Amino acid sequence: MKAIRTGIVIEPDYKRVLYRPFVIPSEERIIKIIGRILTLSEVEVKKELTQLLTEFEERHQRLRDYFLNRFEQMKKHLLTDQILSNERKLLIGAYFTQEYSLESAALFNPSMVWHPDQSGLPEGSKKFILSLRATGEGHISSITFRTGIIDKDNKINIITPTRYVTTSENITNPIYEKTLFEKKLIELDLLNDFAKTILYSLGDSFTITELEESINILVRPFRNKLDENVLTATGILSLALSNYQIQYSPDHPLSERVIFPHSPSEINGIEDARFVEFYDQDGQRTYYATYSAYDGKVVFPQLLETKDFLQFRMSTLNGPEVKNKGMALFPRKIHGHYAMISRQDNENIYLMYSEHLHFWYTKQLILKPTYPWEFVQLGNCGSPIETEAGWLVLSHGVGSMREYSIGAFLLDKDDPSIVIGRLEEPLLTPNENEREGYVPNVVYSCGGAIHGDELIIPYAMSDHASSIAKVSVRELLNKLTTR
Repeated sequence: MKAIRTGIVIEPDYKRVLYRPFVIPSEERIIKIIGRILTLSEVEVKKELTQLLTEFEERHQRLRDYFLNRFEQMKKHLLTDQILSNERKLLIGAYFTQEYSLESAALFNPSMVWHPDQSGLPEGSKKFILSLRATGEGHISSITFRTGIIDKDNKINIITPTRYVTTSENITNPIYEKTLFEKKLIELDLLNDFAKTILYSLGDSFTITELEESINILVRPFRNKLDENVLTATGILSLALSNYQIQYSPDHPLSERVIFPHSPSEINGIEDARFVEFYDQDGQRTYYATYSAYDGKVVFPQLLETKDFLQFRMSTLNGPEVKNKGMALFPRKIHGHYAMISRQDNENIYLMYSEHLHFWYTKQLILKPTYPWEFVQLGNCGSPIETEAGWLVLSHGVGSMREYSIGAFLLDKDDPSIVIGRLEEPLLTPNENEREGYVPNVVYSCGGAIHGDELIIPYAMSDHASSIAKVSVRELLNKLTTR
């Protein structure tokens, strides 16, 4: 059986631009640039600023506030305490700001969940959220969103986003628990004598400021191992900064909110978020997403959580089985344990259980590549979906010519280690309109949803744009349960 394509295409829009810091690593150059701006008369400053704002202010929201914020960050390079006009501060800030087109290269690997606000919709309709991996200059990936509505007849309408995008201006670090922090340092092979001394100086819980102050003080007695300790300190701070919270304003529609890389472990991208609407045993709903943080060399599996898509918490996933990409959380606990589908070895699918959401120590192999279209690699395409027949999981397989296809398998509802059935042929393979892109011959999803009797499958086309397909749940389950 094959999924039916809707013909919807969600294309990257290079006009959606962020303002970001323009970072110049040389302090000498920074001082020279500021010095040149200080040579301008007030008349010249106003002229330059007027031209600048005429060109860019309509492209962004609160641009002046950002320029002033950048000035505050750069004023430490001023050589005097000279009082500057507000216009000159704005101009200095502008010289250390740049635009970044977050979707200029690709908009792909979508994941779908139901919107937390379902009010005001026609009977039988449902609002959804698509998270997408947006990739821009330098192949830096971030998370962006689209919203849409499915009506009672399963007709899909993607709501056109506004032209604006914004990152969170409110980024905070949490209180760290020493016991959990120490466990992660052990996994990263960072718990040497210097690290133990730092932890000993801290309380049972501590802030990022307390950690930084402790490192600055304690590095002095270890000067004979200064290089080694600098590496340790960098690793410790990187771990701490990988756990943070961001907050958006309700004034910004969801399509304007962009989760841009923030921590050192994400500096080269936030990749392939797999969102799931998770219900705890007390009925509380939380949206989780497993994603891959990439620093340019190493991939770090991370966890995002939110209840309202306004406040997001990012945290590290820990334990010896937290490896590779493609981890996907079940939407509820099973027998009192969190459960996860994973792929630690680049080719097989595993099942994991844990009492603690952030720590994973064991795995169980449940599927191996079996059919030609998955001989190279097998993985999930998002979190399992609960049905009366069992846990329905979208999969991806890689075959000859590195062609990616989307398939499906079914796990027992009570014991997901039992595979009830799997498709021998894929639901989707790249057609002629989907083969060309940044990575050719790829269709890929990070999670779908069921509406009525149809499984809705958002999917990426060759790492460039995204689309949506549908398949009958009844027919699919019948295929999976018939041997």
